[in-house]
Amino acid sequence: MKHLMNRRDLLVMSALAAVPTLSFGATRLPIKKGVLLSMLSPKSTFKDRFQLAKDTGFDAIEAGTAKTVEEAAEIRKASEQTGVRIHSVMNMSHWQYPLSSADRSVVDKSVQGMTTSMEQASMWGAETVLLVPAVVNAQTSYADAWQRSQTEIRKMIPMAEKLKVIIAVEEVWNKFLLSPLEFARYIDDFQSPWVRAYFDVGNVVLYGYPQDWIRTLGKRIVRLHLKDFTFRRDANLKKNVADWVNLRDGEIDWKAIHTALKDIGYSGFATVELGGDGEAAYLKDVSSRFDLILNGE
Repeated sequence: MKHLMNRRDLLVMSALAAVPTLSFGATRLPIKKGVLLSMLSPKSTFKDRFQLAKDTGFDAIEAGTAKTVEEAAEIRKASEQTGVRIHSVMNMSHWQYPLSSADRSVVDKSVQGMTTSMEQASMWGAETVLLVPAVVNAQTSYADAWQRSQTEIRKMIPMAEKLKVIIAVEEVWNKFLLSPLEFARYIDDFQSPWVRAYFDVGNVVLYGYPQDWIRTLGKRIVRLHLKDFTFRRDANLKKNVADWVNLRDGEIDWKAIHTALKDIGYSGFATVELGGDGEAAYLKDVSSRFDLILNGE
């Protein structure tokens, strides 16, 4: 009997050791690792850039809107040749031509930019197009930015549904959508599965806590941007200044973010959004830091 008990205990202990979720460490988040196309050696061919992403540990790429039909075709070919998918498109027209402008010609250019971005997303097999919805400034009030941008986005929903591409609204430093409750309301107003949230972890650190935003937005989140942020000491200015830094080198509480993402059951893509020269060693380091975040370390 004693022999049987010891053997059973041994089997139980072996089974526990084989299941990561039952260990004392944190569970790895079921998130795929994305990288911006612009971070991948801009002087290289698209095929080489996609291959570099693969070789340095990334699962997918977020590409900006291609400038020409030929460039879009080349990007698609690079994705097919390397097996590295394009998971999202970063619309490139929304800053210069915001949907919130009072000038109809500016809005038309913005709409055309989104149209092109959604068409390219469909062509590339990407599921989302990132959109900065509005810009509040001295000429555009908060209320006008809200109303004008929502009016134009509603017109885009039929196309998004037809192409099966989600319009992913991102919060940025545009003096708009400044709280998680407000961001959630903005998305909910559309009452459409084709308009969701693209949450950028680093963009809210100045006035909030990313983990709070994640829990408030919950299932509205369709994509994530990861970057880190700190207030470094500037010797010349003799004061702290805001600065972007590599993942895990800033003030963001990544363990709290890991817990929040686990709590809401997020399992999509996250894209690192940093600068850099596209060197393999740098990208491998970023990829390793990304892994530590996903592992809850």
